Amino acid sequence: MDRPYPETEAIFVSLQSIAAALCIGLLTLQASSNVLQQGTFADHDSFGCEANPTGNPIGGGEGYSDILTRGDFTVRNKDEFFAALKEAQAGQVIFFPDGVEIDLTGHEWVKIPGGVTLAGTRGLNGSRGARIFTTQKKVVGLASDGHEIRLTGLRFEGPFGGIEKTPEMATFFHIKHFGVEIDNCEIYNWNREGVYGTLGASKLYVHHNHIHHCQYSGLGYGVVLYYADARIIGNFFEHCRHAIAGGGHPGTAYEAAWNLFSGETNGHTLDMHGGKDRGDDTNIAGDYVLIHHNTFMPGNYFPEIVIRGTPAQGCEIHHNWFERAPNRAMWLFGVNSRAYKNIYEKDKKTQDGTIEGPNRKINAEGKVVTIEPQ
Repeated sequence: MDRPYPETEAIFVSLQSIAAALCIGLLTLQASSNVLQQGTFADHDSFGCEANPTGNPIGGGEGYSDILTRGDFTVRNKDEFFAALKEAQAGQVIFFPDGVEIDLTGHEWVKIPGGVTLAGTRGLNGSRGARIFTTQKKVVGLASDGHEIRLTGLRFEGPFGGIEKTPEMATFFHIKHFGVEIDNCEIYNWNREGVYGTLGASKLYVHHNHIHHCQYSGLGYGVVLYYADARIIGNFFEHCRHAIAGGGHPGTAYEAAWNLFSGETNGHTLDMHGGKDRGDDTNIAGDYVLIHHNTFMPGNYFPEIVIRGTPAQGCEIHHNWFERAPNRAMWLFGVNSRAYKNIYEKDKKTQDGTIEGPNRKINAEGKVVTIEPQ
């Protein structure tokens, strides 16, 4: 994972210095369920995502309950879209009817005003949702320009979904504001990343989307966070190098629950970087990581989860179904990372005991063993 976007460089350096100074205090912070605020059916008595008590289908689409069918502005082409963005106020909806296709090639960093919703009808009577796309290979498509934006029921197609290392990289949505929600969308072919949350993007909510083909070799993220926190719930991820990743800086955290992870990938599925990755002389791996009630279908030889340091408030991994041998499930390098009550392989074998860091994984015989520290 490379460095954040240019506007956060100065903050990146200063926060790393502060983090290094506070390292000892942060590492002694004890994790607890009260601190971690597990709030999305975390105590549900099931394994994997199949029970799905969220009220909407994994990945959204057919059967999704909160589909908007009208708005304050109805747009059918690019000119109408840009005109609506200039006029729309907080609380208003820009609506894209089924069958609309809008080509944003030649435009980048298209700013979405605070409080505005972009809405389509994905999942309604067979609708795939209006398609907003670009063929421009080096681009940031959309950018937040205020708090509490919502994108719902739309398809956002990038220029390229392969793994090849090319000079051109594409990002779908750059977010630096509070309370942004992305739901019931299809987000695909953005080779660098689909959703990028950076400083200011607190309480990001990414749920019931289909996110796929974000797999640039060495980058390639479905959702990636720097100094940002997110709930990532009920999504279908496939063909992403890392479906979810975090830079591990103070303020970075996520809860991933009720997601389905599938498809051939070229990296481990879930990630949180530690201090060694950033070179800041700490072992901090963000604030917290919560991973529960997900189904991981095997797509490569990489482990599914790698936590590369110590989250300040802890890491909890439970009630997941890994459809592969336990030794390929997770590598935990943090002092306060804990995995328990997970099942493995197609016959849903249980793993006795708790896996607790630092530097622990399960070996091929099902034993918890030590691995070399990062």
